[in-house]
Amino acid sequence: MREPGQRQVLAFDFGTRRIGVAFGQELLGRARPLTMLSAKDGIPDWPTIAALIQEWRPDQLVVGLPLNMDDTENDMCLRARKFGKRLHGRFHLPVAMVDERLTSFEAKGEVLAAGGERDFGRHGVDDRAAVLILETWFNEMDRDKNNERGRQ
Repeated sequence: MREPGQRQVLAFDFGTRRIGVAFGQELLGRARPLTMLSAKDGIPDWPTIAALIQEWRPDQLVVGLPLNMDDTENDMCLRARKFGKRLHGRFHLPVAMVDERLTSFEAKGEVLAAGGERDFGRHGVDDRAAVLILETWFNEMDRDKNNERGRQ
């Protein structure tokens, strides 16, 4: 297991039909989209997730938490938390939950700005949303590190 600041991380944008996946390195603070996995009523293809974990060897997993705009939780939050607990139980890796409000909206805006497809049902943005979730987590880790330095 790598030290904090050096970790490799897989992030998931959980959905009931698709789950976006991104990979990043904490040292660089950047992420890139990997894939979008099919899900059936929120149940992923676990062997595919196992293969991704085997291939990318992350030290940390991050799952987006789709909070309401007023900071309250909803049914999708419960499902995302359950997904995170299952990831931890199956793969024995630490799992962090990250506020993902508006990441899908932002990802759609990026696709449209780049001249991409408007049919988000067929051409999802879940992998791009996972990038934004992971980069949010990286920013939170940096902010926490800087706050600790300020207290010393």
